[in-house]
Amino acid sequence: MMDALIRIGSNVKSMEHELHCPVCKDIVKQPVVLPCQHSVCLMCATEVLVQNGYPPPELPPEPNSPASTPNTRSPRQARRPMPSKNDYRPIDRVLRSGFGTYPSPGRRRKEPPPAMLFPCRPCGKEIELGEKGLTDCLRNLTLERIVERYRHTVSLGSVVMCQFCKPPQSLEATKGCADCRASFCNECFKLYHPWGTPRAQHEHVLPTLNFRPKVLSCPEHDQERMHFYCRTCQRLLCPLCKLRRAHAGHKVVPVAQSYQTLKDKITKEMNYILSNQETVLNQIAQLESAITQTEANSVAAREQLSQSMKDLVALLTERHASLVQALEDARHKRGEALAGQVAERRSLLEHAGLMAFSQELLKETDPPCFVQAARQTHSRLSTSIEALQCFSLAADPSFRHFQLDVSKELKLLTELQFIQAPLAPVIDTQKTLAYDQLFLCWRLPPESAPAWHFSVEFRRRGVVPGGGARGGIQGRLATARWGWQRLEEVAGTSAVIDRLEMDSVYVLRVRGCNKAGFGEYSEEVYLHTPPAPVLNFYLDSRWGLHADRLVVSKEQRCARSVPGLSLLQAADRALTSCHLTADLLVGDVAITQGRHYWACSVEPGSYLVKVGVGLEAKLQEWFHLPQDMASPRYDPDSGHDSGAEDSLEFPPPFSFLTMGMGKIFLPQSPSQHNNHSCPANGTSPRRSPTIANGSSPASSPTGLTYPLPPRLGVCLDFEKGRVTFYDAHSLRPLWEGPVDCSGPVCPAFCFIGGGALQLQELVANRMADLTPVRRVTIQSRVTNLNN
Repeated sequence: MMDALIRIGSNVKSMEHELHCPVCKDIVKQPVVLPCQHSVCLMCATEVLVQNGYPPPELPPEPNSPASTPNTRSPRQARRPMPSKNDYRPIDRVLRSGFGTYPSPGRRRKEPPPAMLFPCRPCGKEIELGEKGLTDCLRNLTLERIVERYRHTVSLGSVVMCQFCKPPQSLEATKGCADCRASFCNECFKLYHPWGTPRAQHEHVLPTLNFRPKVLSCPEHDQERMHFYCRTCQRLLCPLCKLRRAHAGHKVVPVAQSYQTLKDKITKEMNYILSNQETVLNQIAQLESAITQTEANSVAAREQLSQSMKDLVALLTERHASLVQALEDARHKRGEALAGQVAERRSLLEHAGLMAFSQELLKETDPPCFVQAARQTHSRLSTSIEALQCFSLAADPSFRHFQLDVSKELKLLTELQFIQAPLAPVIDTQKTLAYDQLFLCWRLPPESAPAWHFSVEFRRRGVVPGGGARGGIQGRLATARWGWQRLEEVAGTSAVIDRLEMDSVYVLRVRGCNKAGFGEYSEEVYLHTPPAPVLNFYLDSRWGLHADRLVVSKEQRCARSVPGLSLLQAADRALTSCHLTADLLVGDVAITQGRHYWACSVEPGSYLVKVGVGLEAKLQEWFHLPQDMASPRYDPDSGHDSGAEDSLEFPPPFSFLTMGMGKIFLPQSPSQHNNHSCPANGTSPRRSPTIANGSSPASSPTGLTYPLPPRLGVCLDFEKGRVTFYDAHSLRPLWEGPVDCSGPVCPAFCFIGGGALQLQELVANRMADLTPVRRVTIQSRVTNLNN
């Protein structure tokens, strides 16, 4: 029993924090609900508004009774009396213009008074109260009842005395009357509520000094109860407020319905929390362990900081000693040099040193002996004369080279801070791509701390664009299988991810790490892998190449058409044909089975460039018989066919898409042509492409024109005889059509006028920086054809 009482007391005491006013930090009294749903004391809210320069609002009168005395007033008012009129008259005069209007010439309409702003501490921002301020805020009667029960449970505060007994003989109140709004002892209650009178029907409550209304009433319409709730405004409404234009079109429901809905939600949430008490206890244990670790780690960090400072001081002391020693050695060396120079000059005085010896030497009269002894003296005197004529100090006494510039070091010491984890990297979307492998490139913001290494994480999405969600058991297995995978300790600012699923969307993110730990993740980037294995090939320069008009790079991955003299020579046909020069270029591989994907980019300034595939034999015919290259039967995108009845049964030998002048042309389906014939390229729309910026494509009777994508992808399914063109950046299908796959099929490109084309380089080749061995399969078949 005792344990139960202690448990109840602790539970009630733990609830006290929920009953505190955020302003006075005491248990709330007469709480009002702010628009942000926080509750504060009415007097506290009034004082805050007055301190912020607003005039005091008109507060509802305190509960009175026939026997009310100054001793029975609210303890809050006794502690904090209302400011007098003299206290806020200057504020009222200053702010009166903001809350009223003055008549002025030409003004027909009064400006609405500005809304009051209340600084809500729990929200950390200012809350707009509306034009009427606290008058629009309803009292939180539910919170008052909870506070009342809490006070009686823990016996908080002084005993409520009867308000009708005389002070010397005042008795403890035992009952309260909600209608009289006063507390009575038993005798006084019987006296003021005689049996058989209307007062005997008054509502009895527990004794209190804070009487509240029985029900909530509208602050704008007296005696109107709150029967409705506006879900749009999240406010209680009376029947008259509901009819206002401000709530027209709002979702207004009866308050009983909102009461039941909210009560069910709270009950459900409470049941969920109560059913997960073990989780709460585990998290509390983890938090307490974290607090303990925080204290221990802070002590360790403080010791490490002290040790770092000691090491820094020791290093400075050692460096100071070495610099002082160097200075002392320089002083001693320079002093010796200057002292020797002084001794040498003193020897040149008249009666000292060298001069005295020279005078004695001149007294020698024996020539041989004089010559023998005077040679060295002559040399010394000559050297002294030269030194005397070109005098300079043997050492610099200024010590200018021994001044320390510590401005840089002082700046570093001033900016000495604890190391911070790297900021979230920024992924370079221009360089990041998915081809044969995923290539991810990123950089750190300039203000970020340096990173020792990076961690790259990637996973496969459960939903692929253009497909359905992976639901059911398979979806859960896919989620479990394709969780986050990591590449740890990645050096540099790029990474390559291989061995991925085809035609899948991968999510990638990266974060940096240094001594402070891992930083924030970058924004997630989504990459779509190609729909088929990537085919690596090069532009074949052995056939199909007009050297005078086409230039192929040394790596054979880039080609440029430069129309020159041939265009001038063909100018006489300018009025009869637009196909002045059509140069064919093919890849050095031939496809005989499977599905293959490759990508290329066309320079936006190109005139006309055709990209696609073609039957190898027909491509060779086209090259060796150029007079038939403009034949309607095989003209790409012509929309005509001299043998249309044959094309309905047999797929076309070529399938091209035409690009040029910053646009790409997508032919319409055969059923949309007026002559109901199949176009020579045999293309038919797989789906209507969409434009990223929402612009409408330019249409023509034969097809649609879209902006040129940065890269064009081509996917050939040899077994099905279908070729699909993609926007290689987003892998959005642009066009799909048939192609004759009865023989080897080659990637083909056609230049009409000036233009340039670049094959997409493999990520593996880019990282290895090695050119793989090329395999040529077309040349042998060309030789057989010529034979």
